[in-house]
Amino acid sequence: MTARLPAPHRSLPIALLRAREGVMAPIRDMLAETGITEQQWRVLRVLSEDGVMDTKTLANRACLLFPSLTRIASTLRDKGLVTQTRDTRDRRRQFIEITPEGQAFIDANAARAARIIDGYKATLGAEAYERLLDLLAELDPH
Repeated sequence: MTARLPAPHRSLPIALLRAREGVMAPIRDMLAETGITEQQWRVLRVLSEDGVMDTKTLANRACLLFPSLTRIASTLRDKGLVTQTRDTRDRRRQFIEITPEGQAFIDANAARAARIIDGYKATLGAEAYERLLDLLAELDPH
């Protein structure tokens, strides 16, 4: 007997994909005006919040594959939004840091991004919003 799958509208992977698209639409609209991609935004946000870090940690925290981070970091460096330095003891290890220009970019867009988040909280209610984040964290393999 074949295992019964849930209906697509009750499938967790499909529901998460649909929710992601709904959540990301206003963020994409905000970023469309800036010339920064979603992935670049995530890198800048993580660096703004957590400070300088090695590329492996940054890739993990920004939810990026390492090869993608390498390309994204190069683009952000070319735009003057991050710097990259090599570890003095292990030349294979690199650190990335947000520049004052990168921080200014985050600061210039923070109010609009916060309004977007406030909209999600208003839709769900603050308590449900926090509960949703907690539930999603339980599914995070990291």
